[in-house]
Amino acid sequence: MNVKLLAHTQLSDKFYRSLDHGNYDAILGRCDGNHFDDYEATDGQAVALSSIRTCYSANKPSEIVAKEGAKYFGNSASDGGLGTDADRLFRQIVASKHTSTLEHLTFTFAIEGVSRALLAQLTRHRAGFSFSVQSQRYVRLGSDDRSGGFDYVVPEKVKSCSKKLSYFADEDLCTAEDAFKVAMQEIQRMYDELRKFGIPAEDARAVLPQAASTNLVMTVNLRALLDFYAKRRKGNGAQAEIADLAEALRRAVTEVEPWTAQFFEGVS
Repeated sequence: MNVKLLAHTQLSDKFYRSLDHGNYDAILGRCDGNHFDDYEATDGQAVALSSIRTCYSANKPSEIVAKEGAKYFGNSASDGGLGTDADRLFRQIVASKHTSTLEHLTFTFAIEGVSRALLAQLTRHRAGFSFSVQSQRYVRLGSDDRSGGFDYVVPEKVKSCSKKLSYFADEDLCTAEDAFKVAMQEIQRMYDELRKFGIPAEDARAVLPQAASTNLVMTVNLRALLDFYAKRRKGNGAQAEIADLAEALRRAVTEVEPWTAQFFEGVS
């Protein structure tokens, strides 16, 4: 599995320059003032502040960061918690479940080398998600095709099974992983044979297993991602592969928006 963050919410250049006639460094905590001179608000925090305060402020959405940013990003959290008063506001919003305001932060990922079994689980999460998936109809997966045949994912419990059996006649004992790989090879052979009969790829793919790997681009908003993580994180009964994906997504998001880490940690 390979997960890369392709894009995430950023302020537009025009809006960025408009903040207090260009004095955005002070507004977003980049100044050498008395508070948080080493703190730098992220673009995601600026968007989150705009969406949250729009619900409660007399200021216009385009004015909120300029008029209220110094207060929220330039002062320590009034609830005694970590970070700025913006962090306090974000905690309050999550605690009150007013998390529709976090839907304005989006993240786009390249997700590569995951099983079709994982894909079936992943696409059950629909609200707030968008998917573009590699097609088994248009991508030919024969041994002689450009793909070189289909790749597959071996489940964790198959790999870790220590039991050995006489699975193959007149041969030595084999592991579950050995048997699994032989099954994949046989499926590849059957796919190739169907293609030789002139069966189109869209029909030959019917023999491909759930272990067959695929690639996709996924865009998700922060609210939906937190909900996904709560359901699919490690230790919450999720299958190992999708739990690993949940961790990879969390790491990618918290790297660019560190303030979100507390909300991933707080899910149950």
